[in-house]
Amino acid sequence: QVQLVESGGGLAQAGGSLRLSCAASGRPFTSLAMGWFRQVPGKAREFVAAISRNGANTDYADPVKGRITISRVNAENTVNLQMNNLKPEDTAVYYCAAAVGVWLSIRRSEYAYWGQGTQVTVSS
Repeated sequence: QVQLVESGGGLAQAGGSLRLSCAASGRPFTSLAMGWFRQVPGKAREFVAAISRNGANTDYADPVKGRITISRVNAENTVNLQMNNLKPEDTAVYYCAAAVGVWLSIRRSEYAYWGQGTQVTVSS
């Protein structure tokens, strides 16, 4: 089992920044591909960003490219999401997720472990 705990959500103004963090435990961190997803009420959970097991490869959803950066510190078992130039449409609950057996994935179905989610609200 993998436990994931997110932190860092909150309220920001449009154009501002927030940094989300996710601490993982229960399995060697380098065995996990990591990702961030987000969800708004009434809509499906959508992919935001992913990072490979060694941190060398990343992938982003088109709406966040150039504004959001995913990174990981394997020695600290953490993955981060730096969000800049925030927009009101970034408002959502953000979930950290971990996948086993893949190098990197953007597919929600490949992520077996999920955090509890952290709310991000961006005001205009």
